[in-house]
Formats: sequence, structure tokens, C-alpha cells
Amino acid sequence: MENGTHYRTCHLCEAMCGVAIEMKDGRIASIKGDENDPLSRGHICPKAVALQDLHEDPDRLKKPIRKTGTGWQEMEWAEAFDLVAEKLHQTRQDHGHNSIGVYLGNPNVHNHGSLVATMPLLRAIGTQNRFSATSNDQLPHMLASLEMFGHQVLFPIPDIDHTDLFICIGANPMASNGSLMTVPDFRGRLKALKQRGGRMVVVDPRRTETAKLADEFHFVRPGSDALLMMAMVHTLFEEKLVDPGPAERLVKDADLLRLAALSFTPEVVSAHTGISAEDIRALTRQLATTRKAALYTRMGTSTQTFGGVATWLAYCLNILTGKLDLPGGVLFSQPAIDLVELGAMAGQKGHFGKRHSRVKGLPEFGGEYPASTMADEMLTPGDGQIRAFVTVAGNPVLSSPNGRRLEEALGGLDFMVSVDYYLNETTRHADIILPPTAALERSHYDLIFSMFAVRNFAKYSEALFDAGPGARHDWQILLELAHRLEKLRKGGQLALRAELGWRAFKQIGPDPILDLLLRSGPYGADAGRARGLLQPAVDLVMDILPKRHPLRGLAKLSPLNRHWQELPKGLSLSALKDNPNGVDLGPLQPSLPERLFTRDGKINLAPRRYLDDLGSLHEALAAPAGESLQLIGRRHVRSNNSWMHNSQRLVKGKDRCTLMIHPKDASRLGLQAADSAEISSKSRQIVLPVEITEDVMPGVVSIPHGWGHDRDGTGQSVAAAHAGASINDLLSDGRIDPLSGTSVLNGQPVAVKVWRPERQRKRA
Repeated sequence: MENGTHYRTCHLCEAMCGVAIEMKDGRIASIKGDENDPLSRGHICPKAVALQDLHEDPDRLKKPIRKTGTGWQEMEWAEAFDLVAEKLHQTRQDHGHNSIGVYLGNPNVHNHGSLVATMPLLRAIGTQNRFSATSNDQLPHMLASLEMFGHQVLFPIPDIDHTDLFICIGANPMASNGSLMTVPDFRGRLKALKQRGGRMVVVDPRRTETAKLADEFHFVRPGSDALLMMAMVHTLFEEKLVDPGPAERLVKDADLLRLAALSFTPEVVSAHTGISAEDIRALTRQLATTRKAALYTRMGTSTQTFGGVATWLAYCLNILTGKLDLPGGVLFSQPAIDLVELGAMAGQKGHFGKRHSRVKGLPEFGGEYPASTMADEMLTPGDGQIRAFVTVAGNPVLSSPNGRRLEEALGGLDFMVSVDYYLNETTRHADIILPPTAALERSHYDLIFSMFAVRNFAKYSEALFDAGPGARHDWQILLELAHRLEKLRKGGQLALRAELGWRAFKQIGPDPILDLLLRSGPYGADAGRARGLLQPAVDLVMDILPKRHPLRGLAKLSPLNRHWQELPKGLSLSALKDNPNGVDLGPLQPSLPERLFTRDGKINLAPRRYLDDLGSLHEALAAPAGESLQLIGRRHVRSNNSWMHNSQRLVKGKDRCTLMIHPKDASRLGLQAADSAEISSKSRQIVLPVEITEDVMPGVVSIPHGWGHDRDGTGQSVAAAHAGASINDLLSDGRIDPLSGTSVLNGQPVAVKVWRPERQRKRA
């Protein structure tokens, strides 16, 4: 790579910060924020600087390796592909399609090549036993979008750049840079909000990095967010503050929601939430009476016992107070490549509960079962038991509940293959690891997180380094496996047409597909003089064809659709290459009713599945509060889930994997600042240093997620030296939100006591 400055998007978290990478003598000399990036505007977080560490990491795998009786051995790609395909095919032949399980990790959604190639691999495997990080994360948001707006990835995005009131419940954008709200430089955007006279209110069991910047903060008991928001809905109706504003003509079943909220008064829920009735009413009035306001929730509200109901109610509160489809409120984005519309055209708007898992009967969502039941499906004998497993860019041993049980399950498999460039806590159980290129060795376009951005934009980054002849990109690995599995399924030979199709797909790769999607999208090619000839044909298609006709869908996406006539035009892959800093496509804009995908074109305020779950919410309200400490997770700006701990610059300094506990609880338990504590649950116990702080509410303890690098044989030297302990070793995989199937990662009970090493030695 030539010397000089090269521009990219950092893929290491949801923020998509633009970076300027200075190259000298074939090496990275510096990484800085890109001042001309239209979204991040020069902001950069510590993770982006660590792009260099990932690229140069001596622990990163470069060639396939296989497990032998004497350790790991390198092997050639052709041999590795043959062996993996044969093992998976034989498992399928002997035990059926569902005897193979697949897990897709979070990094896949930042990789357009992997996204393009994943579906062919899943079709070639043919299993129903599919899992991903979704059910440990954003599933309740996807379910609410499907039920209310008709599409699983149509998310209302807070218009943070124009709002006057930002209410943040169970989220920490100072550390996460958004998450389902792609918002680099949250601190700068918050400063601008306050300069224009706006306010931020935070509700959380912990005084987070975000909460410390808030104008108003309230502690809330873990798992009680649904009660809080139901009381807010009650207040809106009781005080006649309901005004859907721009969405009023599209909303249905508001009366059903009013009736559902009747018994959830602020006075009744106050004791359970830890927030006074007066404060609940005041918070509701602020939201209702501030014209430009947005209520935003994330992991804290979604990964709990009532995560489904809480997320639904957050959507309802924005709608009932007239914030949906309003600048300064919450709006739907219009990305350059509209996966929402493309998915709808293909009949892929989402589905829920079409089938249920074999062991626990948990519902699928979008074709995936909850990750919490992976171990069940491996350990429980019978037809459909998972006997072989495929992981792609994932580490569920650390990111899913009851990680030790999942380790046991992985250890008992007949065969396992991992597509990953690290030997980590999960991949160490694989028989073969197929390492893809690292981020700086491949092109990048963020298909997914551009849909969640607080401003419409597009950016493409070319590969910074040549991967070399012996390397394979993710999409090449996945397509090669899919091709070989298809051939084996067909008896070793494909029809000529199918064979040529596979070869062409592997030859062109994902970037020409990306170019086609950009050119045919709403910001795509300007027809110029030909517009006069083409426009009538597009108008005719839009007017006469049924709403769900594929040709009408193509016309709707076309840059010739009159709905897009005010949008910038001329977008293509070559145009993005000519603008390496990215292209600004403008602020979020009102888009209803065109953006709705429900059958009747209405917003469903009271879907039946949420109303049916309110009986359980009533039971929770009637139950006395438990005496156990409640455990919550937390995130740090220098971490991303479980895979950023092998960078020395990100893990150096003060130990971040600690148990946060309130002084009152510490005193009651005899804990002091210099102590280590034993934290235990029905699943297991771990030991961590104690951090006594008033930043957590009494009765709550907090442990960061993603740590626990103390398993033997992971091959990550820096991470092993800063092992910490895994919060997921404490969490039961039997605790889920029954409505959505989401893992309960916040609010599980734990016991805490002073750790005595001598007592441990006596036990041993």
C-alpha cells in the first residue's frame, strides 16, 4: 500500500467512525479521526486506534489449523475445505439436516462480504438449528418493529441532532456509541443539544458514563422497566396527554392500550421500580409536552424478563406523544441500500414462532432459535440433536448465558468448524479453524448499521493491505464451503448451469453486487435526458400494479420513483471511491405512510402477543421484592463484546473487570475496597475484585460482559494476561423472556461474599 493518508470506516462497534490512516513504508504510522467524514465529523474512539493492533496481532491466525493429538497443526486450504465439507455432509447423511448447528456472531453484520455469502451457506447446510447473537441483544426491538410496523429491521431512530429532549432508559451511548442508533461522537452531539437549550434524562440501575452527563437521572430496579413505562402510558391517558401527531391517522387500537394500562398507576408501580410516582408523572409530562423529544431504550430494557413488553411500550410512548415521524423525534432512515424494502420485495419482512425448538419449545425468530438453548440441543439425545457445529465470527462461550455448560456441550460434538482468525474460548473446541482476512485487508461497506444512522450517508472503503495469495476473505470461505456441500448433496456433480453460477459468484465477489444495489437505489443513477422517456413507465408501474408485486417493488426503489426526486442522485461504487470520506445524504426525514409494511397500512399499537403477556406483568407487580442482589452487565468504550481484549492499548491500565457494589451492600456483607468477592448463582461462582461505588443503586451489583479469558488453550496472549471473569458463567440459560425468547442478562439474582483463598484451599 502506497504512503499517504487513506480513509476508512471503523467496523469495531456500531458508531462507524471515519478514520484517516497514515501509511509510511508499508506500515501504519497513525490512525486519527476523519474530519471530513459526514457522520462522525472527526470523532474517534479508542477502539478505532486498535485497528492497527488487530492487523499486526501475532496471535491472529493466517492459515487453516486442525486439532491433533499433539496440538494444533497448519494445513492447506484445499485440504481444509475438503475435510470440512466431507465431515458436515457425512453428519447430514447419518443424522439428518438438523444435526448440524450454525452460530453467527456479531462481527458478521459489519461485513458486507460475509452478509452476501451467509445465505448460500445456510441453504447448502439446510439446518433449522440456526443461532446468532440476536437473542442475546436486540431481538425485542426487531419483534416490536415486526408487530407494529410490519418489518423486523424497520427501527425508529432518535433524531439526536435536532431533538430538544432525549430520554435514555437502559442504554449507555457514551460507551456503546449508540447501538440501534448509530451515533459517533455522542458527547459532541449531547453538547450541541444542551447548547440549543435541550435536556437529557437517563433512567438506569447504574449511574453510567451517559448518566453522569445527564440533566436528570433516576435509579430504576433491574427488570422493572416495563412497569415504569406502563405507568407512563397510564399517565398519558389519565392526564389526556395522548396526541400521536403526524402518525394519528395511521394508529389503531389506542383504546386497547388505554385499557391495558388502567391498573398500572404510578403509585402502584413506584415501590417496584424504585422511582416515586411524582417523578414518573413528571417524566411522562416532559415527554408529552416537549414537541421535539425522543425516548430511546437498549440492552438494559431488552435483555430482561419483560424485555419484549418494555421495548413495545417504549415504541408506544414515542407514538402516543407524537414523536414518530417528526424531525427531532424518532424517524425511519432512508439508506442508500434499502435492505428493508429489498427484504419486503423478496417476502422477507420477518416472522416469529413458525416453529419451535426441539428441547424447550422456544419460538424461532427470523429462522433462528434463541442462543440460550444451544447447549440443550447439543446435550439432549434424540432425532435432531446437534452433532456438528459451525461458528462464524462468534464467541458464544463468553457471550451467551451459562458459558460453562455450553463449553461442555461443544466438547461432546462429533465435529466442529469455526470461521475465525482467533483461537478463542469457543473456537478452541473446533476440529478445524478457517481464518479469514482481517478488516484492513478487505473492502468495507456497512450495509446494516447505515440503516440505524442518525443521518443518512454512504461510505465505501477499499482494502488497505494486500491479503496475499494464501489468504481467503470471509465470503470466499463461506461460498467455497457452500459450493462443496451442494456438490456432495447432489452426488458429487452439479448441473452445468448451477456449476457455472457458483463459479461466477465466487469470481465476482460482493462488490459488483454492492454497486448494482447502489445504482438501483433511491440515490442511484440519474437518468439524465432519458428520464423523460423512462419516468412515465415507472409512474405507470407504481399506479397500476398491486402493492406486493415484485416489479412494483423494483420501481418503488428506483431513483426514478417520484418519491425520491428530492434526494441526491448519482450514487455508485465508483462515486464512493471518488469520495473516500463518504457521501452525506441528508438528515432523517418523515417517511410515513410509505415506510409501513403492515397488511392494512396501520401502526398496530396493541399486538395480541403483548397484551397476552400482561398477566405475567400483573403477577410481577403483586409479588414481593426478593432479597437477593440483582446482577446487571455493563460496557466500556474500550471493549466490544468479547473480542477486543487482545490489544494491549485497550486493556492496559486499571482493571475494568470488577464487581461494582453500593457502599451499603458492601458494609452489610463485610466487603472492603481491597477485597475480592465471590459472586455465586445456581449456575456457578466467580471471583472478582471489589469496586465500592455509589454509581450502582442499593441491591444491585454490576459486572462487565465479554471477559473470562481464563480458559486454557485460547492462543490470545494479551487477553489471557487480563483474563477477568465471565458474567455469563453466572447467568442461567433457563431464564428467558417468555414472550420473545430473549436471554435474561440483567436482573438475575446472585449471592456475594468475601472471598477467602484459604477457604478455597481447604475445600480443594
